[in-house]
Amino acid sequence: MVIVGGGPVGLLVAAELGAHGVRTLLLEAQATVSERPKARVLHARALQGLARRGYFPELVAQADATAPEVRAPFRYAGIPGLSITAPASEPGPVLQRPQADLERLFEQRARAVGVRILRAHHVTEVAQDRNGVRVTAQGPHGPLLCTARYLVGADGGRSTVRELAGIPARTYRATTSGLSGLVTLEDARSLPPGWHRTPRGWIVAHDIAGSGTHVKTLDCAGAHPERHLPPTPEELRGELARIAGRDIGIREPRWLSRFSDFAQLVRSYRFGRVLLAGDAAHMHFPVGAQGLSGGVQDALNLGWKLALTVLGRAGDDLLDTYDAERRPEAQRVIDNTRAQLALMRPGPDAEALRGVFAELVTAGRESRYLSDMISGQDTVLPGRTPRPSAWEGRFLHNVALNTSAGRTDVIALLQAGRPLLLAFGEEGLRCARRPRGWTGVLRLVRAEPTPEVPCDALLVRPDGYVAWASASGQDDGPGDGLGDALALYFGGRPTTVADRPAMAGAGALS
Repeated sequence: MVIVGGGPVGLLVAAELGAHGVRTLLLEAQATVSERPKARVLHARALQGLARRGYFPELVAQADATAPEVRAPFRYAGIPGLSITAPASEPGPVLQRPQADLERLFEQRARAVGVRILRAHHVTEVAQDRNGVRVTAQGPHGPLLCTARYLVGADGGRSTVRELAGIPARTYRATTSGLSGLVTLEDARSLPPGWHRTPRGWIVAHDIAGSGTHVKTLDCAGAHPERHLPPTPEELRGELARIAGRDIGIREPRWLSRFSDFAQLVRSYRFGRVLLAGDAAHMHFPVGAQGLSGGVQDALNLGWKLALTVLGRAGDDLLDTYDAERRPEAQRVIDNTRAQLALMRPGPDAEALRGVFAELVTAGRESRYLSDMISGQDTVLPGRTPRPSAWEGRFLHNVALNTSAGRTDVIALLQAGRPLLLAFGEEGLRCARRPRGWTGVLRLVRAEPTPEVPCDALLVRPDGYVAWASASGQDDGPGDGLGDALALYFGGRPTTVADRPAMAGAGALS
């Protein structure tokens, strides 16, 4: 396997593949981990998925299963009053952690399981045929040529892999202009941490211990005419003063960058033997802090599927479910961030809408509609079996279980990264005994029935989503549908690249 991109998404995919014993090479253009302020929020569903893969055990240990849920304050379109809510048995609703720290954490895990990471390597060529992918890169010691069965492009919004592979995308043009930078305030009282709105735009500020203040400005009047040019310290000072209506003394501005509401979504996350993840596949207006979490969920969805496919424990067609499951979620994020931006624009109509939404955000705490949308907890994957139950496609929360090996929970049982077949009581055990031929893929665990999971048996994917369920009282006989689910995920006839329709732009090896 070859992965291009050493950000958190690429490193997490690499760590997942390495944990399954897949030989993996990761190429990253940057020589070191960047310390510049980037994303710093992991929302509930991404955090829950990471916990099931063994990350942040200290947060899992702090979870209080006796409480119904926990809340964390958040904003919708800059409007305060939203609460991100998650079950108390999970590691938490929101985790704030600098992206650089996550990269180091994922890189440490990847190296520990044998992933080879080459930094300062720039990809110059990508070509594929029915047998594999060829990647050419330029490194400190000259050109490097490598081949693999599949290639994952996780190399950011300006993805070289996406461009070289010719993967088409739908784009949404920029209509706003934003600046970002790390500064030192001459007077901390001149710009308190938080969101600041004026008739001329927005300023968002938060302090980074030991580094300064990360400031962002947003002008909704239109896209910057020269947005491809790097910003200057004078431009940031001027924009802060214009929006605030007063001078804000700053010094040592660094790590300046531009952003806008430009959005992009590729037509398919899979293009033959090339797969995209994170910003390489989807970009959106950075409100709601959903980008990093979306990329992490891409990696958790793709990692186990790619590993089982490469190891021959699943058919090639399993990789098609990656696009079917993750691309609609990215479209939803693009849509909800565009809706938030509409509320942030100046003008009397938007002001009226903001007033209505300010009440809706507060009143909607119990419904959890906005909370679950922002945090990804409303995700329900499409069913794959002929007669999907109500459980299929839903996320299985961290339920305490009594098993023959003792008391445990869902998070602990998924640590090995294998699909989990939970059998509850004698009826569940009859369901679990019915299928044959997947013992090398599945982990079978017998547990006492629990009212929290009113099912006879559950097939749980490594990312925590239910692939199949048999509930007491259903018309299906014991185990009906389980064989279908196992065949769909792990035993279907492999679909080769040659079986697929030709895709324009894909490079071919002669």
